[in-house]
Amino acid sequence: GCLGDTQFCFRFRQSSGRRVSLHCLLDHYDKDLPVYLKKDPAYFYGYVYFRQVRDKSLKRGYFQKSLVLISKLPYIHFFHTVLKQIAPEYFEKSEPYLEAACNDVDRWPAPVPGKTLHLPIMGVVMKVRIPTCHDKPGTTQIAQLTQQADTHISVILPTVHEVDLFRCFCPVFLHSQMLWELVLLGEPLVVMAPSPSESSETVLALVNCISPLKYFSDFRPYFTIHDSEFKEYTTRTQAPPSVILGVTNPFFAKTLQHWPHIIRIGDLKPAVSLFILFFFLYFLGVYTSYKPYLNRDEEIIKQLQKGVQQKRPSEAQSVILRRYFLELTQSFIIPLERYVASLMPLQKSISPWKSPPQLRQFLPEEFMKTLEKTGPQLTSRIKGDWIGLYRHFLKSPNFDGWFKTRRKEMTQKLEALHLEVLCEEDLLLWTQKHTEVETVDLVLKLKNKLLQADREHLPVKPDTMEKLRTHIDAIILALPEDLQGILLKTGMT
Repeated sequence: GCLGDTQFCFRFRQSSGRRVSLHCLLDHYDKDLPVYLKKDPAYFYGYVYFRQVRDKSLKRGYFQKSLVLISKLPYIHFFHTVLKQIAPEYFEKSEPYLEAACNDVDRWPAPVPGKTLHLPIMGVVMKVRIPTCHDKPGTTQIAQLTQQADTHISVILPTVHEVDLFRCFCPVFLHSQMLWELVLLGEPLVVMAPSPSESSETVLALVNCISPLKYFSDFRPYFTIHDSEFKEYTTRTQAPPSVILGVTNPFFAKTLQHWPHIIRIGDLKPAVSLFILFFFLYFLGVYTSYKPYLNRDEEIIKQLQKGVQQKRPSEAQSVILRRYFLELTQSFIIPLERYVASLMPLQKSISPWKSPPQLRQFLPEEFMKTLEKTGPQLTSRIKGDWIGLYRHFLKSPNFDGWFKTRRKEMTQKLEALHLEVLCEEDLLLWTQKHTEVETVDLVLKLKNKLLQADREHLPVKPDTMEKLRTHIDAIILALPEDLQGILLKTGMT
């Protein structure tokens, strides 16, 4: 049914046991990315440019071809733009053109977050900036870069990953806040759409609406009956899994009718077959028995409706909707962040001669008590059962993923602080009061600390690492020569 050119995205699991060397390169840049842009080691993205046009010279009467770009990176807008530059020409000129495009890509610099990158592709140069975890959420740095007069820049991308949020939510924007809750809680959601592009964009917009929180469950922007998880995700023998599926095949209307939350969207494109068009137009809307925890914010609805009446551009409407979702997510997450920060041991409890102290345990009831004084009411005008929403969230995969990430970051911070405390000690003086065996043990422990700091990208200041190396060298030099030789070799590999 999709005549002409269509672009969409899909996501699929990586075969278990496979390790691609590219991961190591990307891991290096991953640490500076916002959590929602980090690659998922278990998944790949497929970015598609599909062309279907009538052609009587072909046996089937149609020219049908897709160009698919596979990546670990969730840079949706960026890769769709790349394909827009390559695919139409490739369909005309075939393989040699693709080789030339690959040669261009080979010359691209590394995808370093925070740097402005100039990427040549088939006669044009794309100017992009990958966000960093230090960027203020909701801002884009590329806007100020466009003020520089770059005559050779053909394409300036304001974002590498965002989709047109308002266009995706437009058919269901009265339910925007409820959908935000469903995504936040990791509820099973299916999006039924008439085309792969609408299906994939809507799923990606849903995942994007809880940003800067990462959506930790599975999501499939375009899911088909050929996907290897088809049986797993459509079984009726157990409750639907925590996943967002985007589908276009009317077959799913029956297969997934037991799912608790269904979004049906449609578009009056003449190319869509009458059967599918009738099916989607007749049943459009959000189907769920879910009762939202929060009262609906009528102000945002009025603001967006006014924008529609005044023919405000979709980009401007998206900015309003994105800011609204961002404020909602931040109001929700700030009390959690504040409580988790209180689980960190005091800096004075860190001793150089003991292992770093452990984080205190997350106690749900203790957290709930903090909401009375420092809950979301401090930053949000929205009323409702916030406590109920938090209780539900604490049982969700999104909380589990968020807390594991925060706990890892805080544990690494404790390791880094422990290193700094160690560096401030007079380690040489300590060795003079202890045996050779204890001194050797200390050297090996310090070397392990250095390796760990490097391997885990601990947030350690460069001069701390240098100080530690100086300490190690000084201690080794104070030991007998035979031990010096052994210790200098140890930990070098």
